[in-house]
Amino acid sequence: MVVAALHPLVVHFTIALALVGVLFRLVSLLGRPAWVSPAATTLILLAALSSVVSVRSGTAAHGPVERTPGARPAVEEHEEWGERAQVILLLLGAVELVALALRRSPKLRIAHGAAAVVGIVAAGAVYEAASHGGELVYAYAGGVGLRSGDPKDTERLLLAGYYHQALADRKAGQPQRAAQLARQAVERFPSDPEVQMFAAESLLRDEKNPQAAIDALNAVQVPDSSRVQRIQRANLQADAFEAAGQREAAIAVLTPIAEAFPNPRITARLEQLKSSAAAPAPGVQPAGAAPSNP
Repeated sequence: MVVAALHPLVVHFTIALALVGVLFRLVSLLGRPAWVSPAATTLILLAALSSVVSVRSGTAAHGPVERTPGARPAVEEHEEWGERAQVILLLLGAVELVALALRRSPKLRIAHGAAAVVGIVAAGAVYEAASHGGELVYAYAGGVGLRSGDPKDTERLLLAGYYHQALADRKAGQPQRAAQLARQAVERFPSDPEVQMFAAESLLRDEKNPQAAIDALNAVQVPDSSRVQRIQRANLQADAFEAAGQREAAIAVLTPIAEAFPNPRITARLEQLKSSAAAPAPGVQPAGAAPSNP
């Protein structure tokens, strides 16, 4: 488990060392600056060693990820490219060692040219391995919530799933499914104020029930020290009050927030609410206006 937990850390070193090392080797073929060639050798040798740790830690980490439904093909493809990259980087490291042994030979430039060619292939393999690794993490949540072994990490993954799937369902025109996920989230995390606000927003946007959203938001307790949560709740309350036709109440909740946390967007929202609240309703004449002729 300890080795597996190292994979996200070590693999980024391998990528950086390999790509920068190959770039330096290509630049070194120009003959200057003089420090580029030894720097390329150092970086490439470190990348070759790092690739061994990356593959070993990745193999140790793949078990739980591979058991995730639907993730096995992505895991196997990432592993295959990681192993290819390791083999090519080790070969590149061997070429660099040969070049190091030929440092006083006229054949040194040929060795560096060979290293540059192998390096380009290695860079391509590293890119492919990294690309498939990124797809595994971001498209399949591979390893997310599993690295530390802390159950809270898995809970955060579940909450992220509720939230992002609800947004996707809402965007797809399926508000009932979005609302269901929001209810499940607040049932699972009843004391989290951000989850409570997420559920209240769903009442407003998905269930079209502004009064229920108002009641839910009134029950949310956010710490006075949390500027972001106070602004978020006030904006949601204003949305709900406006949807319920209570513009004065919307102004009332936004005004203290605008005073406590000056913000151009909140100020513009307040001005819009005030102007719309002052405007007469359609078909209602301002006081003192002469009645129109029938």
